[in-house]
Amino acid sequence: MPFFIASLSNTGQFVCVIDHKKYNCPLIEHVFTLNCLKRNGANGAMSKYNRKLDQAARAAWMYYVAGETQHDIADKLGVSRQVAQRLVALATEQGLVNVTISHPVADCMTLAEQLKGRFALSVCQVVPSDGVDNMAIQSMIAIAGAEVMAQTLRQTMPLIIAVGSGRTLQATIKELPEFDRPQHSCVSLIGAIANDGSCTRYDVPLRMAEKTQGRYFILPAPLYADSADDRALWCNHRIYRTVTEKAEQADVTFIGIGHIAMGCPLNVDGFITEQQVLTLKQHHVVGEMLGHFIGEDGERVSSDLDACLTSVAITPRTARNIIAFSGGEEKHRAIAAALQGRWINGLVTDEATARAVLAWSSSA
Repeated sequence: MPFFIASLSNTGQFVCVIDHKKYNCPLIEHVFTLNCLKRNGANGAMSKYNRKLDQAARAAWMYYVAGETQHDIADKLGVSRQVAQRLVALATEQGLVNVTISHPVADCMTLAEQLKGRFALSVCQVVPSDGVDNMAIQSMIAIAGAEVMAQTLRQTMPLIIAVGSGRTLQATIKELPEFDRPQHSCVSLIGAIANDGSCTRYDVPLRMAEKTQGRYFILPAPLYADSADDRALWCNHRIYRTVTEKAEQADVTFIGIGHIAMGCPLNVDGFITEQQVLTLKQHHVVGEMLGHFIGEDGERVSSDLDACLTSVAITPRTARNIIAFSGGEEKHRAIAAALQGRWINGLVTDEATARAVLAWSSSA
């Protein structure tokens, strides 16, 4: 397809650029002139006002199409910068300027509004993903997610921010600027201790506390205890109860949504075995949040692992402000289930995921 753009030359003539070659375009100039004439009922020579409208159309063309500054427009039209500014405003007031956004972001905004309406979300951001590989999608989700997080973190009133774990959340917090908000408290929703006593690489709340200079409350337990009795020891500790109570009082909760499959993070990182993955799949589990397993219908699925789970409890259809950050083809079903079950009321995801979720929701 040849490259085409129309703009004004330094002499004020309309010029087309086709495949990097310039051509005079009296037709485009004539269209602009006719547009001005028709709007004012002119059949003969242009009146002073019509000439002003023509000049306004030229100024608007240079400003909106050619990307000229008001100073450049003033020089080319031989007027002051203030007059150039008024000409652009006049073109807008007279309806000579029509804005159409054909960028993929426009489709993403539409999808975000549809998701908000379908699943009663208070916050939703959708990033473009058409023709983009998964690594780039995750990067865009992280950048968009950081903007959503920043809207909360900028507040000056003291906040309790509950934070989950996972690669997407970690990448999102990495994109955050630093905030001088020592009054905020970051609370962990999931144990950061591995079974061998080491700390997990995905201690996300600590990263957020470092960004805000706020206090950090760690959940002193592994994600899965060795047994039900071992879980009782962890969960009955005074510090554990203090942290979980604080998490339940959170002003906002940031979590990820994981999928369940061979090679999923829970499996790769050694939290669940391949046999446990197979068992969960047999029970139609498609996703997890904080170690809580979700079926394809959006309902919580019980498993033998529940007796050892130490993460903070979450419930569907809650009044708590829970925003999830997740995307990519492998997570389509998991995100759809989280939305279907009303486990979250905010989401940052990608375009393909949004389309898949809306399609499944319509066919259900």
